[in-house]
Amino acid sequence: MSLDPEYIEYPKRKRGMDHDFYPYSNLFSRPKIAWDDGKELLVWPVISLEYFPMVPNDDPFRAPGHMQTAYPDYRHYTAREYGTRIGIYRLLDAFEKRGIAVSVAMNAALAQRYPQLAADIVSGGHEIIAHSVDMNGTIAGGMDETRESELIAKSFDLLESATGKRPQGWLSIARSQSFNTPRLLVEAGARYMCDWVNDELPYQFDTASGPITNIPLNHELSDRQIINVQQHSMDSYAEQIRDASDWLLEEAAEYGGRMLPLHLTPYISGLPFRIGAFEQLIEELAENARIGFATGEALLDQSQAG
Repeated sequence: MSLDPEYIEYPKRKRGMDHDFYPYSNLFSRPKIAWDDGKELLVWPVISLEYFPMVPNDDPFRAPGHMQTAYPDYRHYTAREYGTRIGIYRLLDAFEKRGIAVSVAMNAALAQRYPQLAADIVSGGHEIIAHSVDMNGTIAGGMDETRESELIAKSFDLLESATGKRPQGWLSIARSQSFNTPRLLVEAGARYMCDWVNDELPYQFDTASGPITNIPLNHELSDRQIINVQQHSMDSYAEQIRDASDWLLEEAAEYGGRMLPLHLTPYISGLPFRIGAFEQLIEELAENARIGFATGEALLDQSQAG
């Protein structure tokens, strides 16, 4: 039985990419980026700080890391809550010891539930990125546009109300978007997003409501992927980050500035048997005169200035 021809037809199908957000670009043929202070590699730490409701919402899909067993699922719930009570402070301390400001992708519900947590992040000089309202706030193709727009706006509004500053960036849950998401983010006031992982430097999207920059937040080098999914140790994670930084520094010598995201999860990397090796990694990177650290907002400003 053959498929109905309409099965493989949709408005975005055409030669090349299935969208008009940006043209194809070869990383190695672009003008060189020069980072501030002569740094050749900027490390971008992003901590995902998430609130998982006890009962997951499977519409449009269940977020990765969500509750799994019969409810109430206290085992998984409290394991994730460990990140907001302990893990986040260990990670922030690892960076603050070295005067490093980071980006924290924060569910807005946490700022409502734990205002002191949001205040501690801001007082440490760190940036907050909007990361939906909670881990039931997923986005996918086919989602009602009004519902998506309200979810995005609520995330920004709640974080602005809690911290006094509207976030500049956005990270979708599971990096999942609809075709409307970039435009809706522009309309909500976002300057950048972190969802598309097809590059290693910031690049511009064009939408009907104006431009927005995508700063790629690498998934393969996240602690969730390496430690939880691939079941590697923190020592193995650190070795892979060192390998990536060494390679990128070699490229930077010929092609200009490079960036290396560190996507971190407090209830994974903030555990006591992992944090020591993580702190050692950060110390090594910070001691390299060719390497600097930046928030997403600082990365955006420097890339646009160049």
